[in-house]
Amino acid sequence: MLPSSPDAPLRGLPARPADHAACRAAIRTGSRSFYAASWLLPRAVRRDAYGLYAFCRLSDDAVDGAGARADAVPRLRARLAAAYAGRPADAPADRVLAEIVTRHAIPQALPAALLEGLAWDAAGRRHPDLSSLVAYAARVAGSVGAMMTLVMGERSAEALARACDLGIAMQLTNVARDVGEDARAGRLYLPESWLREAGLDPDAFLARPEPSPALAAVVARLLDDADLLYARAESGIAMLPPACRPAVRAAGLIYAEIGRDLLRGGLDPVTRRARVPGARKVRLLAHAVVTPSARRADRPVLPEAAFLVAAVAATPLAPAATRPAWWNFGGQVVRVLDLIETLRERERLGGPAPS
Repeated sequence: MLPSSPDAPLRGLPARPADHAACRAAIRTGSRSFYAASWLLPRAVRRDAYGLYAFCRLSDDAVDGAGARADAVPRLRARLAAAYAGRPADAPADRVLAEIVTRHAIPQALPAALLEGLAWDAAGRRHPDLSSLVAYAARVAGSVGAMMTLVMGERSAEALARACDLGIAMQLTNVARDVGEDARAGRLYLPESWLREAGLDPDAFLARPEPSPALAAVVARLLDDADLLYARAESGIAMLPPACRPAVRAAGLIYAEIGRDLLRGGLDPVTRRARVPGARKVRLLAHAVVTPSARRADRPVLPEAAFLVAAVAATPLAPAATRPAWWNFGGQVVRVLDLIETLRERERLGGPAPS
């Protein structure tokens, strides 16, 4: 029966198993690091994580991928509004997203922040200082960390603040890794004031990106700031359900390792791309399982991410909503050890990751 009120949203068709499979395929091909860490999550959380990632991936591709359109961001905003109205577009990621945001009471301001960051990308926005870069990272990555925290069943301001720290740290690592690739695409994310302090002209570097001791100093400085945020984020992991902690810790360890590889490579992000080999990921996954959580240490939310935490505070769970029943943690550890052994064997043989 249709709603009697013309203003009431028409509920779209529910997500199908094929929709969830398509979302899983998106993360499997789009981010090996995220996909590896996701296997430490409980099954239900992992499925919703794939759904969130799929919408984020298609949004990024629409703005920055092959065949990107000038009106990509307005079209994405319309799709997001339709998903929140219960009328998702006829696409797997949209149908799954509509279910996820309802089930976990994810305020629209969070995915809207992601789209705002992508709009900054489309406009070629550059960053005069670190605060500007952090504001960008809060939108394209801190928002994702906050949404994942809600999917895991945690809504406290402290946990959300630390999730934003982790997402921003990861994005700063990405910026450091992709300096050369971005410059060749006509983009510059490094704080321009830092470049000038190091004796580099931003426009000249963008026109002709080359490795140099001055650039290495800027990249090292950015990695230092990322490391501070990785450390801040660690205490928030203790606030998550026990079965979710290894996956979040693994994601942080794998991304931080990208920075370590940059250091080993002489801090040259122009002629080489830092990476974490599969065998190293296996060791980090194992470390994530056995590492105890850091003590909780309340710290203020970064000013650039405060609007994300405030949006969640203004969007409480419905009274009928309940926190998911998590897997037995001991059983999860056994499963993770089996997964690590499988990953080791497939890495040795060159086979695909588990599906």
